[in-house]
Amino acid sequence: MNDKAQAMVLASLAADSLALGAHWIYDTDTLAREIGRVDRLLAPPQGSYHPTKKRGEFTHYGDQTLLLLESLAKTGDFSLADFAERWRQFGATTTGYLDRASKETLARFAQGLSAADSGSPSTDLGGPARIAPLVYRYRNDLDTLLQTARQQTAMTHAGPGTKDGTVFTARCAFAVLHGATAKEAIVAALEQGVDDIDLDLRLRKAVDSVGRDSLAVIKEFGQMCAINAALPAAVHLILRYETDLRQALIENVMAGGDSAARGLVVGMILGAAGGRTAIPPEWLTDLAALPQIQNCLSRIP
Repeated sequence: MNDKAQAMVLASLAADSLALGAHWIYDTDTLAREIGRVDRLLAPPQGSYHPTKKRGEFTHYGDQTLLLLESLAKTGDFSLADFAERWRQFGATTTGYLDRASKETLARFAQGLSAADSGSPSTDLGGPARIAPLVYRYRNDLDTLLQTARQQTAMTHAGPGTKDGTVFTARCAFAVLHGATAKEAIVAALEQGVDDIDLDLRLRKAVDSVGRDSLAVIKEFGQMCAINAALPAAVHLILRYETDLRQALIENVMAGGDSAARGLVVGMILGAAGGRTAIPPEWLTDLAALPQIQNCLSRIP
């Protein structure tokens, strides 16, 4: 299991880096014409949301996932206080892009609110999507995984559906690590219940969309960051390309919009399913933070 658990983290972060060069380009015709098929890690083009980033680095989502991984490597168990302090320092010093959820959370910290009460009203998938390090740490303890995953998400994202999307994603990743196929894990997580009715219905619709064109499906759900659009889109990609992580992550980027948050989830689940051999080797060797990631993984129980 440990090989697949490590691959889960690596694939999630590689997916974010793959999306960096085309992140938040919504016009898929423009994306295909001006950037081409994104099957390798690329630097962001001029005028992008990530002008300070280089090829092989992460979007702000991937950066925060790495922060969580570093926190776990330092503390051994999840510490909301340690993660919050690392996150706050990152937000205050980064030269990269910060989204609205991050800015609002930083403002709440500045007002003196605690990490348990600092969450913005954002419904974006970016918070729930960064949990791969927690799944790795608590790969044999589902109850603690669900508890800590909810805490880390709520620190920055407290809008409708974010808690339920976090639990759904954590359950799926945990089940895949324990031998379920991605489809079995997704169906089981739905059977266990998603309290947010709109998200539940959209996730079920995603399961039924597996035979359809991904570009069309993702445009229907919405290419935006909101969890009730982005998480069902990720589920579609996971199921349509269940045995082909490479194709899933390329199609994710080519579908445009918030491909980074979707990619974190798709990479997490399909990395857990396929192990390290499912990840194109060049995507890993081109990751700027690969030595750092591997060092952190080696220090987490």
